[in-house]
Amino acid sequence: MDIFTTFDIAASGLKAQQTRLNTISSNLANAETTSTPEGGPYKKKSVVFQTEPVPFQQHLSASIQDQRHSEGVKVAKIVEDNSPPQLIYDPSHPDARPDGYVALPNVSVFKEIVDMMSATRSYEANTTTIKSAKRMAMKALDIGR
Repeated sequence: MDIFTTFDIAASGLKAQQTRLNTISSNLANAETTSTPEGGPYKKKSVVFQTEPVPFQQHLSASIQDQRHSEGVKVAKIVEDNSPPQLIYDPSHPDARPDGYVALPNVSVFKEIVDMMSATRSYEANTTTIKSAKRMAMKALDIGR
């Protein structure tokens, strides 16, 4: 695997984790949203990842050199959680049903914060990988001087 493949794989991880962080931010921002254009409370969204094959040229080079094939990551889809909303009794709320209950989003702020910390750590790990690969490339250039 060459240095540019390392950059490509780490960059795909950065892009995927950025999408994950954006989705988590949306969930946190809408944790109290009781009314959406579709009707009903906001529904939690989750990111689904899948492997992404390297570009054809890198795949061809790896085959010629008889190396193992590397794969990055990409966002396959963003799915809505269809679990039932949380019901709280608040008859004074503008979106309260006739029985006085309000349907709140199925977003757990604590779980979202834990997911956010995990996504941030993954993002940092990919950044560290890029920095380490860059340092190794610079050291290799220094050896040639």
